[in-house]
Amino acid sequence: MNILVAADDHWSIGYRGNLLVRIPLDHQLFQKETLGKVVVMGRKTLDTLPGGQPLAGRTNLILSRDPQFQVKGAVTAHSMEEALAVLKKYSPGDVYIIGGEEIYRQFLPYCRTAHVTKIHYTYEADAHFPDLDADPEWELEEESEEQTYFDLEYFFKKYRRIT
Repeated sequence: MNILVAADDHWSIGYRGNLLVRIPLDHQLFQKETLGKVVVMGRKTLDTLPGGQPLAGRTNLILSRDPQFQVKGAVTAHSMEEALAVLKKYSPGDVYIIGGEEIYRQFLPYCRTAHVTKIHYTYEADAHFPDLDADPEWELEEESEEQTYFDLEYFFKKYRRIT
């Protein structure tokens, strides 16, 4: 499985239920990587998508603890075990974990690759991603040249699990 995440210098990923910043090239990469694939997210992340609707052109798996929660155009799982059972029918390379914080932490042990848009800035945040640079189970495999969006510097990084 794969992870797609945008994080600042302190591995912060969100504030008050929203992304820290929207970078068009990051959005394009997200679309390119996930189109025709499976995206896994929590209900709160679904709420942040346009119209609170599943992403078109992808299989959407939404995790919610609410046993009554269902959403048109998506598969719903109510536990980690249920989600993993649903994902067994897909190639792990076609599965992308897209947030939020709790979903990232639950699925990180199952992921082999992490695509990180690393933003060279520190935002006020209340949601964070584990620091892969400090985790001995992960190594940086690729890093893009510096990218800029107005005065914001960022890099596309690809981490690979080594254990």
